[in-house]
Amino acid sequence: MALYVYKFGGTSVGSVERIKSVAEKVKAAYDAGHQLVVVVSAMSGETNRLIGLAKEMQPQPTERELDVLVSTGEQVTVALLSMALHAIDCAACSYTGGQVKILTDSSHTKARILHIEDQRMRSDLNNGKVVVVAGFQGIDEDGNITTLGRGGSDTTAVALAAALKADECHIYTDVDGVYTTDPRVEPKARKLDKITFEEMLEMASQGSKVLQIRSVEFAGKYNVPLRVLSSFTEGAGTLITYEESEVESALISGIAFNRDEAKLTINGVPDRPGIASKILSPIADANIEVDMIIQNIADDATTDFTFTVHRNDYQRAKAALEKTCAELDAKKVTGDDGIVKVSVVGVGMRSHAGIANTMFKALADEGINIKMISTSEIKISVVVEEKYLELAVRTLHSIFKLDQESP
Repeated sequence: MALYVYKFGGTSVGSVERIKSVAEKVKAAYDAGHQLVVVVSAMSGETNRLIGLAKEMQPQPTERELDVLVSTGEQVTVALLSMALHAIDCAACSYTGGQVKILTDSSHTKARILHIEDQRMRSDLNNGKVVVVAGFQGIDEDGNITTLGRGGSDTTAVALAAALKADECHIYTDVDGVYTTDPRVEPKARKLDKITFEEMLEMASQGSKVLQIRSVEFAGKYNVPLRVLSSFTEGAGTLITYEESEVESALISGIAFNRDEAKLTINGVPDRPGIASKILSPIADANIEVDMIIQNIADDATTDFTFTVHRNDYQRAKAALEKTCAELDAKKVTGDDGIVKVSVVGVGMRSHAGIANTMFKALADEGINIKMISTSEIKISVVVEEKYLELAVRTLHSIFKLDQESP
């Protein structure tokens, strides 16, 4: 008998029929003798519908009240799934995040989990019940409902698995595992049997939408074996693990990309200590996240400072940077919101030289100009024009032979 935490996303519970299908899958594992905690998201489209209602009341909804509203989506799903389980003679009990209880900080709409009380869940499990928990939500020390941000149900599932010391955490989605890249861009993309936490973290941070990045961080921190599977087809999915020895034979494990990129440059900034902080402080104060950064020193004791932000933050970041430009007596601000980021990821890069050269040459041979470069121990990212995205992904997928099975 094993203890599993299952998580089903919005598309997996998007209708009454799909909720019944989830119940059948849970019942099969229950009948096999396993203990199960099931985390569910709101039905697909429900969170957006609720946010739309909120914006009809307030253009910028009060965050505390928004959390109260959007958390009801998951409350509906846990109740319906529990009913579906009862209907097929499977004992189950549903809980909101506050009932479990999942204690968070008070950062409404983007709260972080601080502690999980597991006694109630363990009692139900020991009494032969399936525990059904609302994802995406918790409660702060003052009793306020909080939510964890988009994709937060993944984080809920991993956090519960860590607290309960589950054997594995299964994330059920509309894809059957983690692929070498998005099959919609490269039809030859191949499903991976295993990938390391480090690689998955890089893939998620560089644009892969399979798993929410915080859930991967949580799983890596607490060493929770994580498996990505399909809600709609049978299969072993992809196991995310620390076992590098079994995956290190591949130089590159995957190609990630992010379409939501924009870059800004401030030219002719005086080259003196503290300038980078002066440029980025107003950006941080506006709660805008910066990704890649490049600084070039010119012969006239000035520097050009370039960084990337999410495309949705481009106009706000540009306005803040133009104000900084005037304060620093810099030359000008330029920007480009027609760029994308493409990244190659693999733990095999640690022990193999020449990956960057192979990547850059392959792109050059296709006439793709690189605008920015960023590296880490197991990742190389480049910024290119948006029109070259699919060509760049397919080229790199081919040159690193990702369509072929690892030896």
